[in-house]
Amino acid sequence: MSWKNRPVAVLMALLLIHTLAHIDRNMLLGFSPQITRDLSLSNAQYGLLTGAVWVLSFGFMAVFMGSLADRFSRTKVMAFGVLVWSACTAASGYAQSFEQMVLARFLVATGEAALVPAAVSLLAEVFSAQRRSTAMGVFFIGIPLGIGLSLMIAGSLGVTYGWRDTFALLGIVGAIITVPLLLLKDERGTTNAAERGERFGTQVRAVVATLRASRPLRLSMVGFVLIHFAFAGLSFVQLWLVRERGFDAASIARQMGAMQILFGTLGALVGGIASDRLSTRFSGGHATVLSLMVLVCAPLMLAYRFAAPGSALFYVGMCAGFFLPMASYGPSLALLQALTPASMRSTITGTTMMLINVFAIAIGNVAVGAVSDRLAGSGSTVALTSVLVATDVLVALSLWFYWRAACSGDSRLGAAPDKSLVVH
Repeated sequence: MSWKNRPVAVLMALLLIHTLAHIDRNMLLGFSPQITRDLSLSNAQYGLLTGAVWVLSFGFMAVFMGSLADRFSRTKVMAFGVLVWSACTAASGYAQSFEQMVLARFLVATGEAALVPAAVSLLAEVFSAQRRSTAMGVFFIGIPLGIGLSLMIAGSLGVTYGWRDTFALLGIVGAIITVPLLLLKDERGTTNAAERGERFGTQVRAVVATLRASRPLRLSMVGFVLIHFAFAGLSFVQLWLVRERGFDAASIARQMGAMQILFGTLGALVGGIASDRLSTRFSGGHATVLSLMVLVCAPLMLAYRFAAPGSALFYVGMCAGFFLPMASYGPSLALLQALTPASMRSTITGTTMMLINVFAIAIGNVAVGAVSDRLAGSGSTVALTSVLVATDVLVALSLWFYWRAACSGDSRLGAAPDKSLVVH
């Protein structure tokens, strides 16, 4: 029996790898005091490591690795990515300067860019359209699990072994995982020419042509990017809560960490399962379900910015902010996969990840910092509140794009079995 006939086992294996990816990605956050001290990093240098360096690598390479996954074996592309990011995670532990850490983290991002495009395409193949959103949601539980576990590892193993040995140990774990991935044969790229991608340049042109031809696909991608503005100001939320809402820094950090793990995981599960079950009941399928999610959660997120600190509405709105982005992953990616030809599913996913990282994460974070500084400089006492409300409005704006996609009348928007299309 082929390993592809065991979809649950495939999903659990990919979830494990995705969790490891986000552990390795976020270890800098867990060890930030020690790393900045030992390498004598300024705040600006640390910000570059966690922001621009990552996005510059991950953004472009997600598209390139996606095109490779469409053309060749997805399991081997993922194995290459795991090996690269694991080796460079270990190398991060040996960095003696800012420049060496930049190179190591740049290559960690390059390796991790191979995972999501290939994994999403693989899940779209092994799970039926009726179960696809749930599978995607479970896969993306790796994000909150990885963030939470990275902090736990830093607070446990880090105390005993220090940050350098912990990075090296994580690199070894990743290298071990590479072996079984290399043994799994993904024949899709060689046996079925209709599902095989083209060379990078040709593939990119085909993706652009597909986006121009499919309005629902464009609308759905924009909606998915806009939802990620919930993350744009995430690094500023604790500052906002302490400076403008009067919370104790250590106390609110613990509360936020626990709620992010709980409601992020819950969002990924509930969003995926609910969309699979409800999408067939609406003409707009997954796009309609996404519209309803935003319609419920976005007003709560906005109300939370003005609610009395510590009130029920305050905490409900905060939890909605953790819940909605993760709840959108399963239905959004199931929707994008249904609207995308099989020969470019990985490339479209990589393109989407690039847009999210460049616009919502990188530019979004810079804009939040710059605008709030300008407002504070002009005498505003609610500078961060004003800017974070703006990011919530952008999240709410995703409702319009998802709803317009739902109204397009495209039969592939639902959970009915989709037919692969080929763009020549």
